Amino acid sequence: MILTIFIFIAVLAVLVLSHEFGHFIAAKKFNMRVDEFGFGFPPKLFGIKKGETMYSFNLLPIGGFVRIFGENPVSESDNETISEVDLNRVFYKQKAWKRALVLCAGVFMNLFVAYILFSVTHTLGVSTIVSDDYSAQNLKNVSVQIVDVVKGSPAEEVGIKIGDKINKLSVDATSLTTDKIADIQHFILQNKGKEISFTINRGQEILNLNVKARKDFSENEGATGIALIRVGTLNYPWHKAISEGAKTFWFALTGTLAAFGGMIKGLVLSGSLPSDISGPVGIAYMTGAVRSLGFVHLLQFVALISLNLGVINLIPFPALDGGRLLFLGIEKLKGSPVPKRVEGMAHTIGFVLLILLIIAATFHDINKFF
Repeated sequence: MILTIFIFIAVLAVLVLSHEFGHFIAAKKFNMRVDEFGFGFPPKLFGIKKGETMYSFNLLPIGGFVRIFGENPVSESDNETISEVDLNRVFYKQKAWKRALVLCAGVFMNLFVAYILFSVTHTLGVSTIVSDDYSAQNLKNVSVQIVDVVKGSPAEEVGIKIGDKINKLSVDATSLTTDKIADIQHFILQNKGKEISFTINRGQEILNLNVKARKDFSENEGATGIALIRVGTLNYPWHKAISEGAKTFWFALTGTLAAFGGMIKGLVLSGSLPSDISGPVGIAYMTGAVRSLGFVHLLQFVALISLNLGVINLIPFPALDGGRLLFLGIEKLKGSPVPKRVEGMAHTIGFVLLILLIIAATFHDINKFF
């Protein structure tokens, strides 16, 4: 549990820092004045000033922040006097396209991290569903895995679970060791009405479970009540992993956008969020579950979190980068900036609503997982 919490905090810190680093690099590129880049959140432990920027190290190791001079515009009543040199480097005095790129840079960085991680996993080897007739030199650890167990079926009654991998089947003196779905299905059908011994791998365990194959059964359930897929580990040389990572990234991105679109549509039409939405506690719980599957699965999960973090920040909601882009768009349409107090109040309200949403999701996670 402690290790899972540590990994979750480390993952969150890296993803938030990479997001803020995107803002930081873009602001520096456009010669804006960056006052501080913070590792973690205050209270401040110590800082190192290099040039005009303070690199602070803070107590709460759950991310970071960047302070760009003038990102939250000062009002005329402020005591601070802005020199002409500073005026040319103030965030809100920059051209709209420059401000937009700085705001988007955090999202771009999260998406880039996701793509890199997907590419790395393709180099290390990813679990892939393959057909019985598929074979390749880079396909390893092929097995037949159970993906569904019908409720009330013979398989469920003896404790077979989703995720179990079939190692061997045997009846009396006859046995079958194969990595082909068709072979397993044929063996089961040949032994209808008999008790079949399943040797399965469940994580690090090897179990022997006896399943009575039914003579009469629904076509959709089969004699034992299990659904199967053939899986293997595919790994690629780095130059192919780059393109394979891009394919996986695009598939994950389009799926995430569709999911968020459905969520927003449901929120507008029914006023409710999906029951499977998770907050920090739920993500931490899933981090522990994915970690147990192996390092590659953990990297894939982190890539998905990074991708989701990028997409969420583009939502045009106050306090998010997308909300700031929305005000920038309004400024371009009306020809003048939105009053600073109005924008500031909107972002404050948006931040409070986000905190309340996180709290609600946290209670939901606690009830769901504990």
